[in-house]
Amino acid sequence: MKQKITLLLSFIVLVACASAQMMNPKYSSSKKGNVFGIHINALDVFTPETFKNNKNVKILTDLRKMDIGMSISYWKGLTNTIDFSTRAGFSMDDFSSSVSNRTTNVNENQYAVELEPSFNIRPYGDNHLIAPFLTIGIGGGRYSQDYGAYVPAGLGIQVNFHSSTYILIQTQYRYALTRDVLKDAIGYSVGVAQNFSRSKPVVIAPPPPPIVLDRDGDGVLDADDKCPDVPGLASLQGCPDRDGDGIPDAEDKCPDVAGVAKYQGCPIPDTDGDGINDEVDKCPTVKGLARYQGCPIPDTDGDGVNDEEDKCPTRVGPASNQGCPVIAKEVIEKINFAAKNVFFATGSFKLLPKSFKSLDEVVKLMKDDETLMIDIDGHTDAQGSDESNQVLSDNRAGAVKNYLVGKGISESRLKSAGYGETKPVADNKTAAGRAKNRRTEMTVRNF
Repeated sequence: MKQKITLLLSFIVLVACASAQMMNPKYSSSKKGNVFGIHINALDVFTPETFKNNKNVKILTDLRKMDIGMSISYWKGLTNTIDFSTRAGFSMDDFSSSVSNRTTNVNENQYAVELEPSFNIRPYGDNHLIAPFLTIGIGGGRYSQDYGAYVPAGLGIQVNFHSSTYILIQTQYRYALTRDVLKDAIGYSVGVAQNFSRSKPVVIAPPPPPIVLDRDGDGVLDADDKCPDVPGLASLQGCPDRDGDGIPDAEDKCPDVAGVAKYQGCPIPDTDGDGINDEVDKCPTVKGLARYQGCPIPDTDGDGVNDEEDKCPTRVGPASNQGCPVIAKEVIEKINFAAKNVFFATGSFKLLPKSFKSLDEVVKLMKDDETLMIDIDGHTDAQGSDESNQVLSDNRAGAVKNYLVGKGISESRLKSAGYGETKPVADNKTAAGRAKNRRTEMTVRNF
């Protein structure tokens, strides 16, 4: 049996090589034609049983124990990636004892005749050298005295020699539908197939007829070409348009810059050169910004400081004070004087009554000028812990702020902060120095 199989395989390879040499190398189709093949088959019924019945030991059946047979097939491409195939096979062996569940005389010659139509699906067209494919179908036949059926599903590899000759290698799992006749099995096959469809000759399109009477060679006949000596565009009756704005160069006052017909082929003008064309520029003769529609940044109070930099855009003031009015020197001096006359009980943030007169003067100044705002800073000497001094300075600055708020000043105009002992103005080693460091500072501003 081994010698017969070896001889048949050699014959298949010889036929494939001879066919590949004789075929037209220019012909290759993405859809299979009428193809007939011959195959050697091997059927393994023992491996599935081993895997089902023995959970611990998995043994693959040796080729010598498989049923060997032959088959012929017909293949036809339904689409570029789907083929229909029909296979007719024959095998003779001790078939009933290995495949069937029934009891038969072991001396009786056993045979199987099968017919198996299938669909074969590839991921790409038939005109690839090597193509894998999936196969699924329905099969059945006569097995000695009985009839049986099964469902084959599996994988294959197709080697394509210019859509003329094919080498086909397949393996399938055959699920038995008639368990009283067949068992599940694994089928293997290798074969060669030949395309008997007539090859389609490669059609070479004739050269286009020469264009006559087109001196500039732009595809527009001279009879229709308004610029017959200069290559141009058919849409412009053969005239050129260098800047591609749809206006012929002969009519374009700016032939190298794309423009619009309204301005005779030139771009929309920008008189002030600010990058905003005159049609959308509300200040076309003065440079401006896009966010102000081409106009300069406004200066609402006219103090020479534009609104984006002016901290007081509705009040006139110099640039040195960020566009805000300069606070009168006497106002600053009065507030500084008041700050030096703020007193607290020792080690406390309780304001002493002798502070009220100075703070009331601050209240009057702020009510007279609603634009004034004050930053109140509290400071301590270095005696005591850093944490306690920080808390004390915060509370003392807050106490001054609360007094002013209680007198009718809006809290939004006041800001208080404590700095503890971190900003001394004198030596903390002397009593006089420590007295200077225990202070309240008030800074007046109007922005």
